Amino acid sequence: MITRIWHGQTKADQADAYLNYIIHTGHTACISTIGNVSDKILRKVEGDICHFFTISEWMNKESVINFAGNDFEKARYFEKDKEYLLRLEKNVGLFETFY
Repeated sequence: MITRIWHGQTKADQADAYLNYIIHTGHTACISTIGNVSDKILRKVEGDICHFFTISEWMNKESVINFAGNDFEKARYFEKDKEYLLRLEKNVGLFETFY
């Protein structure tokens, strides 16, 4: 199994709007991809910044590719992410998962 971790930051006053957006874009795309085991969204407000992490689990490398494309270590962004995110991180973390 593979765990994929993505991080993004918004302004704190946009946290609820971005959460709603990411549920309807990234989360929905993730859980509807064959080979996805789970997807969680975490957030933490620190002052005027809100950190978001998505943690998804996948059956194998091929299932991650089905979601993220052949360059599966690169972050996948959706149409309005640029309107919310303070920067677009290029890569995600990918980890072999044992338990």
